[in-house]
Amino acid sequence: METPYNPPQVWQPDTEGADPWAKINRPVAGPTHDQELPIGQHPLQLYSLGTPNGQKVTILLEELLALDITEAEYDAHLIKINVGDQFSSGFVAVNPNSKIPALVDRSTTPPTRVFESGSILLYLAEKFGALLPTEPAQRTECLCWLFWQMGSAPYVGGGFGHFYSSAPTKIKYCIDRFTMETKRQLDVLDRHLADKQYLCGDIYTIADIAIWPWYGGLVLNRLYDAAEFLDAQSYTHVLRWADAIAARPAVQRGRMVNRTWGALEEQLHERHAASDFETRTQAKLAADAERQ
Repeated sequence: METPYNPPQVWQPDTEGADPWAKINRPVAGPTHDQELPIGQHPLQLYSLGTPNGQKVTILLEELLALDITEAEYDAHLIKINVGDQFSSGFVAVNPNSKIPALVDRSTTPPTRVFESGSILLYLAEKFGALLPTEPAQRTECLCWLFWQMGSAPYVGGGFGHFYSSAPTKIKYCIDRFTMETKRQLDVLDRHLADKQYLCGDIYTIADIAIWPWYGGLVLNRLYDAAEFLDAQSYTHVLRWADAIAARPAVQRGRMVNRTWGALEEQLHERHAASDFETRTQAKLAADAERQ
């Protein structure tokens, strides 16, 4: 039996602990080192990693491009959070919270910084007039689900995902607590989608784009390898919705961008042109290296 933890009177970070994710968080804000961010050729500059939060933005950008909105062309630069790229002076200037994703729109004067994934989705949808309903009631419904995801996902990622998959010690109390809440959220979605194709009825919106990488990832067993544990097959309406979105070509492309794990053909570390999906995946680069 583990020794019960008695909190000290004043907390101090455990810099010698076994937590493999300890380096991605600090108890203070601000930069740790000077380093400017790269700037590509397009007005939209994205600094991110292919986590669920990062996927939201790249999926939306690929969906906008699929609608022939050419002004949505973008450069996606890789931010390696495991080595502290998010604490560089350049990144902190774009996002003082040091979390991916972060966007700079250089088509404005001065350039506009946008941080927090939900804010980026809303900014881009409003900028390009797409994937966000204009009728007041539908728009409100869409934003309700967008903000639901923003408020709920920390329970899934920082709670369930951390204690079930990442924590160095499996703690039953923590896993039970966050599993309970994760399953309740899945049930919320399942009941809502019982008579709807998408979150806002028969139209696909940024609400679906925000929610799919997290909850679609869970039920499709793409997140934490937890589908069986969560009895994902019981959420039939969420599964139907998740499968439909997963089949969208723009979603498949967006999921690849800034991805540094999994099958090599699904990894596009940086995206600077549409042709990169054909020529710059890790599988293509590895094959080219073998031929040289």
